[in-house]
Amino acid sequence: MTAKRFALTPGEPAGIGPDLCLLLARDSQPHVLIAIASLELMRTRAAELDLNISLIEVTPDHWPTQPAAAGHLYVWDTPLATPTTSGQLDPANASYVLTTLQRAGQGCLDGSFAGMITAPVHKGVINEAGIPFSGHTEFLAELTGTEQVVMMLATRGLRVALVTTHLPLKDVAAAITAERLQRVTRILHTDLVTKFGITRPRILVCGLNPHAGEGGHLGREEIEIIEPALAALRDEGLELVGPLPADTLFTPKHLEDCDAVLAMYHDQGLPVLKYKGFGAAVNVTLGLPIVRTSVDHGTALDLAGTGRVDLGSLQVALETAYQMTGSRN
Repeated sequence: MTAKRFALTPGEPAGIGPDLCLLLARDSQPHVLIAIASLELMRTRAAELDLNISLIEVTPDHWPTQPAAAGHLYVWDTPLATPTTSGQLDPANASYVLTTLQRAGQGCLDGSFAGMITAPVHKGVINEAGIPFSGHTEFLAELTGTEQVVMMLATRGLRVALVTTHLPLKDVAAAITAERLQRVTRILHTDLVTKFGITRPRILVCGLNPHAGEGGHLGREEIEIIEPALAALRDEGLELVGPLPADTLFTPKHLEDCDAVLAMYHDQGLPVLKYKGFGAAVNVTLGLPIVRTSVDHGTALDLAGTGRVDLGSLQVALETAYQMTGSRN
């Protein structure tokens, strides 16, 4: 297998992202991982964690071609605006966080990186710095000029994509239009084929209402919007099952031959996914012209610098990025 090059962004410098990158570097990887981070930050955090990790500075002029050995980490030095302390947010470093993301995303666009893996950022402190920021997904969509992206979380044995993401529950029904449902479903289908190598994806689709509307007695969205939209997509050749009641869809009988589940809203699909795989799940942004995966947890400021962190989600994020790029060969 030919080694590929991937960008790894540690996210919020006061959080556990730098810790995760350093702990990961204790073992070798099958591909070249380059942390886009402050060398000063990584040295300080390694000392705080009492980790003997050799940090190797690299630049776009001299990218490494072989994976780093165990105990070594490639770093593309991206200076902090101000020194940071574990667990203490500082709005002054908001621009640093965005610079790391910009470097990683642009590197994916120009072919320097096969994909990017992101540790958690802190949206609040970036906004406190006066920079409008709603998340990785929206930032990368703008950077790549992508009109529509789809959020999918995955763990071993289950993938769940969302028609709507971070909306108040009272706004969800109005947001589920035939156009949106079809656009999201096409992106999910296309990326399962092109990035996951699934020749004919089988997608289970949740209904919006309890019992998928109970024939119209518990809501008519299934009859008037969801079923006609799915029928049109089936005419295009997509293999879709549903709409199904969400409370029975997430059972072994239905999931056995399923490649992905499409949930109508955030808390319909993600509680099941996180119950099955919390700490070992990955967030994947579909629809982008690049590969981006992320951990499924937050910055955990209280754990930064303690060493009491779980690498499970980051490892799954890496495995997923490797899988997605491998299917495109």
